Amino acid sequence: MSIFKRNRIRQDERDAAIDTRHQRRLRLLLIDEDMTARAVIARRLSHLNYDVMLAEHGFAALNLLVTRPVDIILIDMGITMLPPITTMQKIRASNLAGTACFVMIAGRLDSQSVIGALDAGADDHVVKPFDFDILDARLRHLCQRAEQMGTLTRHNAELDARIARRAVELGETRDALREMQLDRARLVSSIQALHDEVERLQAARV
Repeated sequence: MSIFKRNRIRQDERDAAIDTRHQRRLRLLLIDEDMTARAVIARRLSHLNYDVMLAEHGFAALNLLVTRPVDIILIDMGITMLPPITTMQKIRASNLAGTACFVMIAGRLDSQSVIGALDAGADDHVVKPFDFDILDARLRHLCQRAEQMGTLTRHNAELDARIARRAVELGETRDALREMQLDRARLVSSIQALHDEVERLQAARV
């Protein structure tokens, strides 16, 4: 029984490793003034299949995002050079975030700050110290939901475009039908005029 359990555990570990390898490697930007915290979080997330960029404040983050889009932006609520909510708002206003999810890193006593961040548009928050496996699951769930919303938005846009094209085609068809009706009316009028002229000529001969 113990051998079976060990083999089962090893198989589960192999399956988990395969699942991790097949997961899309997400791009993440971490904004934190604490150099040690940046290094620790970056190392752990890199092992969980993330490409991590680091910024010590919001201005550095904006410079990085100009050339390197990301899926997730993690912002520590303790940054001071550019406050966290202002950092998020400036990134959004710059149109550099794309569909990236904003997640705030907060302390246990930052509940009011977190509420303000969520009200300002943050997608989620995590509380320090956090479990990296749970953080990974939450981040991937957020990205999956964002991708689904993006897909839905694209489908809606494509549907709107098809409807608009169809409306144009219907309008063109109506115009063509109206022109055909006018041509028919003109043709009927011409035939009637010709018929009247023939009858007039026949009457004149008599």
